[in-house]
Amino acid sequence: MLWRLRTGGPWRDLPERYGPWQTAYERFARWEADGTWAHSLEQVQVRDDSAGAVEWTVSVDSTISRAHQHAADIRKKGRRRGTNWKIRHARRLVRRWAVRVAG
Repeated sequence: MLWRLRTGGPWRDLPERYGPWQTAYERFARWEADGTWAHSLEQVQVRDDSAGAVEWTVSVDSTISRAHQHAADIRKKGRRRGTNWKIRHARRLVRRWAVRVAG
């Protein structure tokens, strides 16, 4: 399980020396569900905090990154959903033409 957390690799790539990946995954999922991981983290934090080994300073990065040039207008125009906008536009033109012909 530590291999998976350290490498970020998929469970299927777990080295054979650790046994079947399905077993490791099921155990990991069971421990996550029953709170074993959260409890372990809490115990380590309490132990290290009491020893003065934890620095509880928080740092927030306020880096701003620009959106892609094509995404810049999404807030202004809104995202088009549903029917393709070209189809909707063509339908409007047909309706206008039909009104003129019938008119």
